[in-house]
Amino acid sequence: MSEVAFFTEYWRPFLFIINLIYLVTAIIVSISVIMDNRNPTKTISWIIILFLLPFIGLIIYFMVGQNYRKQKIFTRKGVEDFKRIQNLSERQLIEIASDDFIEDENIRNKLHIIKLLLKNNKALLTRKNKATILNNGKQIFRSITSALNQAKDHIHIEFYIIEDDRIGNEIKDILIKKALEGVKVRLIYDDVGSWRLSARFIDSLRRAGVEVYPFMPVKFPFLANRLNYRSHRKIIIIDGKTGYVGGVNIADRYAYGDSKVKFWRDTHLRIEGEAVSTLQAVFLIDWHFVCGKLLDENRYFPKTDVRKTNLVQIISSGPDSDWASIMQAFFSAISTARNYIYITVPYFIPNESILTALKTVSLSGIDVRMILPAKSDSKLAYYGTMSYVEELLEAGINVYLYKKGFVHSKLVMVDDIFSSVGTANMDIRSFDDNFEVNALIYDQNTTSELKDCFFDDLAECEKLTLEDYKRRPLSRKFLESVARLFSPLL
Repeated sequence: MSEVAFFTEYWRPFLFIINLIYLVTAIIVSISVIMDNRNPTKTISWIIILFLLPFIGLIIYFMVGQNYRKQKIFTRKGVEDFKRIQNLSERQLIEIASDDFIEDENIRNKLHIIKLLLKNNKALLTRKNKATILNNGKQIFRSITSALNQAKDHIHIEFYIIEDDRIGNEIKDILIKKALEGVKVRLIYDDVGSWRLSARFIDSLRRAGVEVYPFMPVKFPFLANRLNYRSHRKIIIIDGKTGYVGGVNIADRYAYGDSKVKFWRDTHLRIEGEAVSTLQAVFLIDWHFVCGKLLDENRYFPKTDVRKTNLVQIISSGPDSDWASIMQAFFSAISTARNYIYITVPYFIPNESILTALKTVSLSGIDVRMILPAKSDSKLAYYGTMSYVEELLEAGINVYLYKKGFVHSKLVMVDDIFSSVGTANMDIRSFDDNFEVNALIYDQNTTSELKDCFFDDLAECEKLTLEDYKRRPLSRKFLESVARLFSPLL
């Protein structure tokens, strides 16, 4: 018997046992996935992965596939909601039943959304606010750096991506300067999103007195528990009076483009007023999670001197919440629209509920328009997004591809009175896996301004037609189908 034949014969029983163990494990995991009662597409995708990629599929599942909202692993990230927010939300639910709580009839038509978010997210409806729309990186960063330089008491920052580049260092230098002046500066960065952030960058902040913590650092053997659940939030709070939220991360490409995309189209929101306190609560709960310190002194929740009435709800969601709050807000706003729905989003990989709602309202005669990217920073996300275009067009939804650069704004406008600006994409990852935060605005002027921006962006778009899109190459259809299968997982 040759050495090869002997080796094969000798190892055959062991290989059989290993394969049998894997098969049994894969079947058990598949049953667990099925019993989770997830989105059917996601369930089928995981089962295919498990059996199509032996061993590798199992590793990927334990790294990014487990349903932590179902398992309640995070449970509000180790801290109950601030009692002040809980008590106020319960009181507001009682007050909102009064006919004179909201006098504007247009806003009253969206009262069901407000009530929903009070119940599923304790998202307070705040009245005295000034909301300023900021478009594209250069304008956004000018506003942010100016506000940071004026900080007197504290600066709180949480971002998915912070890079060690021109803009990253400009903001770092401001934070160091303010910390040396005695301002309390606290910074949270996502450990996966900011994986290229150097130790030198972080150390220079800490030496100046800035408190810096990563969100869920990924270090073996904790990799399996943490890789898939990331803080995608972009939050800045200055002195408890001024807040920022939106799509831009701290990186040069958002202002100057990069080698692949020369122009990044994005939208951010500057808020002054009562809504900053609820944005502050989101940050401080995350702060407790990353370092175990609970900060709830009155200094972080100062009274506002804003007198302008602009109704805003700050809504957060993630695997620490019992409900997919942002997804439910989108679903409620879409399914009850009366006149129009305008959406701009870079990644459109919806669950069945959102997809059905959009198609249903369009078939009912509601004007539905969507701006999607003609080019993207992710091929998987791009082809996954494009896999939905044909059925959107069949339902009468107007789909436009943004050609000037990469559109990264995450905007929803409904009926001239409701709008959303924030970090959440209209995709399964944002709905289920990421920690996200959005500002929902019930105001005609703000929605009108966003609507004007939307129509300005349409001038840079190509409108798709069903006839032309059906003629795309078979190879393109195949890529879309494969991406659609795997995009919910990653």
